[in-house]
Amino acid sequence: MSVLVVGSVALDSIETPFGGVQDVLGGSASYFSLAASLFTDVKIVAIVGDDFPEEYIGLFKSKGIELKGIQKASGKTFRWHGKYGYDLGEPESLGTYLNVFENFDPVIPGDYRDAEYVFLANINPELQLHVLKQVEKPKLVACDTMNYWIEKKPKELREVLKNVNLLIINDAEARELAQEPMIIKAARTILEMGPEVLIVKRGEYGALMFSEEGIFWAPSYPLEAVVDPTGAGDTFAGGFLGAMANDDTYGSAGLKKAVIYGSVLASFTVEDFGVKRLTDLQHREIEARFTAFLKLSRLD
Repeated sequence: MSVLVVGSVALDSIETPFGGVQDVLGGSASYFSLAASLFTDVKIVAIVGDDFPEEYIGLFKSKGIELKGIQKASGKTFRWHGKYGYDLGEPESLGTYLNVFENFDPVIPGDYRDAEYVFLANINPELQLHVLKQVEKPKLVACDTMNYWIEKKPKELREVLKNVNLLIINDAEARELAQEPMIIKAARTILEMGPEVLIVKRGEYGALMFSEEGIFWAPSYPLEAVVDPTGAGDTFAGGFLGAMANDDTYGSAGLKKAVIYGSVLASFTVEDFGVKRLTDLQHREIEARFTAFLKLSRLD
């Protein structure tokens, strides 16, 4: 089964106490698509400038990612510059330059519109609604959002939530969206807004999944070294949706398995700068860490 992702493709400059990189491949759709491509076919819709490096186009192609939906506009590609402290928590944003992304109007190619699984990455809710009008009865639609859209476009975001199956956001976003400090109550409130499933990303504390069947918690994988947490959340979403599309099952067991795969992929991403770790990741490594993940909370 194929996955359609609509989001940003960017060039990131990242600084951490352990080093830095400049103008490397970034953006929500990049992390998502590279992670999801490890499980299934991926179709990407995004926009880049005429300065976008051909090597990154080549990288997408080498992973079998379909690029017909990438618009190339005159101007510079979306850029982000961030700096992390030793706790590798929320980065200090040193510069966000939307460039051609400011005028992004996602047009879904005709042969993308029947994608079975759709991910609406963190973009303007109005654009997410625009995409939903173009796709044809997908089996599952998941979306992401952020504090900015929760505050600036609450009406449009609520309309999106009425039309998606699954919402993937972080802990702070969930509390703000629900206007509720306790995460369990916040989750209940969000599920009443429309999604059947809510996944709350909690960084080094793992991920919580809420549905009418209850709560499922996946711990974070214990790592000896974390280099760069950029894109971990989008990688999680890519691993999750990729695994869902690969198994093509939308039940409790399938959702739980996909959450673990999302966590596994995210744990690899943070081991190096940008998308580098995803570019050389082998299936045997994924399965070995998946097995190790399952042992974390087993009692036998």
